Amino acid sequence: MRGKEQNAATSYYVGVDVGSASVRAALVDGCGAVVAHAERPIRIWEPRQDHYEQSSEDIWAACCSVTKKVVGGVDAGLIRGLGFDATCSLVVLDKQFQPLAVNCEGQNHRNVIMWMDHRAVSQVEHINATQHRVLNYVGGAMSVEMQPPKLLWIKENLPESWEKAGCFFDLPDFLSWKATGVTARSLCTVVCKWTYTSDRGWDDTFWETIGLEDLAKDKYEKIGNHVLSPGEAVGKGLTPEATRDLGLPEGLAVAASLIDAHAGGLGVIGADVKGHSLPCENQPITSRVAMICGTSSCHMGVSEEPIFVPGVWGPYFSAMVPGLWLNEGGQSATGKLIDHVVRGHVAFPELQSKAAASAHSIYTYLNSHLDLIKKSLPVGFLTVDLHVWPDFHGNRSPLADLTLKGMVVGLTLSGGLDELALLYLATIQAIALGTRHILDTMRAAGHDTNTLFLCGGLSKNPLFVQMHADITGIPVVLSQEVESVLVGAAILGACASGDFASIQEAMAKMGKIGRVVQPNHEHRRFYDKKYEVFLKLMEHQREYRSIMNS
Repeated sequence: MRGKEQNAATSYYVGVDVGSASVRAALVDGCGAVVAHAERPIRIWEPRQDHYEQSSEDIWAACCSVTKKVVGGVDAGLIRGLGFDATCSLVVLDKQFQPLAVNCEGQNHRNVIMWMDHRAVSQVEHINATQHRVLNYVGGAMSVEMQPPKLLWIKENLPESWEKAGCFFDLPDFLSWKATGVTARSLCTVVCKWTYTSDRGWDDTFWETIGLEDLAKDKYEKIGNHVLSPGEAVGKGLTPEATRDLGLPEGLAVAASLIDAHAGGLGVIGADVKGHSLPCENQPITSRVAMICGTSSCHMGVSEEPIFVPGVWGPYFSAMVPGLWLNEGGQSATGKLIDHVVRGHVAFPELQSKAAASAHSIYTYLNSHLDLIKKSLPVGFLTVDLHVWPDFHGNRSPLADLTLKGMVVGLTLSGGLDELALLYLATIQAIALGTRHILDTMRAAGHDTNTLFLCGGLSKNPLFVQMHADITGIPVVLSQEVESVLVGAAILGACASGDFASIQEAMAKMGKIGRVVQPNHEHRRFYDKKYEVFLKLMEHQREYRSIMNS
């Protein structure tokens, strides 16, 4: 897909984003506009419950195909830099840098353990029981989605792969290695998912304590001993082989990568907000929170000094914006939860046919159906006696409790479209109340935030956006480009090219804000009451558990 006439004097940057199910690329100009965009699906294997695997060769082939598409017909001399972002999945290669199996079937092409893979539950429990000091930097408890438990799982369950392994990459770093032949790692990946710290590096005692002391061999060669800031140029740029694969000029600047959510944060959090009378105008970037909301959601806040927030990952130094500490809250299932609730409802077939007949998406149809049934009330007030606790896939932040379950209070025997619409509304409100819970916890620990910057698929849903403004009580800023993650990846490439003095400068020039959604302050009291019920639901669930356990 190609838009906007090209200006001969423009510089372009390529951003490549590897998501869970597809790879996307964009050609982005120096003002942050997406000029061309392409997407290709990638394969996921689920050999057993909670095991999710991919193939690094399949992923790289998709990167090459989408990149060639977006740069086709563009003067190669105008393309100045390339940036990658990807999910924080674990890539395993042998000593010859060939794919190595992460499965009992010995299928070498399936050599990636996906970010959402939960196979390493007993390993993460063992790691958390050590109470090692590195755990202070992940909110006190490591997640099963991080890399140390997955490495330990491989060592304990696949001794043959463990013996043959020559290199363990986070997926974003695998991509910059494929492009440049340099095994450098990004501070973003090793700090956020591997326990590296920018001042102390790797902590020998941690790897010894958990039983992975063999990784310390050859100065941690297998997991990385050359670490770069996101956006720094890697090696001498594109190799001749990668040049052919990607259809880009040889020696093109390639940036140290980011994890996908962090690229989304980079694409929105630094935008120039002058003239929108926002509370964060003329305030440091530390007054902003970026929320990247798709299948799951991440809440990114930065600070000048390290802030330790219980149940929130970080503080991570320079992991998103160089020179600033990052805290990262998250909700494991958001878009996935809304889909689950709506598609599982008895009235879903009726919704599907009515939405199709009116040529609207099911969510646009539900939003207008809510407007019909609200009569003179504000739409949010329809859930006065319907309450949802949204942890159907456990709680990532701020409770860091995988064992919590979802709750719905206020069900009746009615099974029509009205009830489906109300349950959909209550679920969106629960997700927004969860965001408020995360923001409150960050503020209590010392963050001073007053504006929420939203990007990702759910930011296209106006009800989701308005509920986040009303329930958090702060303005929500949407980015002009819906594809903020791709803009973030391109910002990395722009930085590596030397065209901008810093990531901050590139962010301000290339991140553009679109609509601003203000909270309805007159609804504040209603949502304060909803929040009180929300917190009670969690207390009650824990009480029920202790009753049953006794």
